[in-house]
Amino acid sequence: MPRAKGGIKTRQRHKKLLEKAKGYYGAKSRLFKAASETVDKGLQYAYRDRKVKKREFRALWITRISAAVRGMDLNYSQFMHGLKKANITLDRKALADLAYNDPAAFSSIAETAKTQLAS
Repeated sequence: MPRAKGGIKTRQRHKKLLEKAKGYYGAKSRLFKAASETVDKGLQYAYRDRKVKKREFRALWITRISAAVRGMDLNYSQFMHGLKKANITLDRKALADLAYNDPAAFSSIAETAKTQLAS
């Protein structure tokens, strides 16, 4: 029986992987083994960083909210507690957007939270 070395299927598989490695530097875009290792690592980073991205955005929103409520004699935790008591169910993304783009609306929400804390 003749030895099978892959032929068309192997070439297709290599071509597919080298297409994913397009734009990498040097051998990492030209040689199958180097490209394979780099693409695998890149996919691992992509998977991990899809999770990290969510963490980083949440931290950014919290920082923006915190900075906005500091000027209203509140801190972040007091503000969030006041919102919970007032049954305001805006998420951090929406609150940060309001703080950044519509400070007047955000200040009215902050005042509502502040009055809930006092009572």
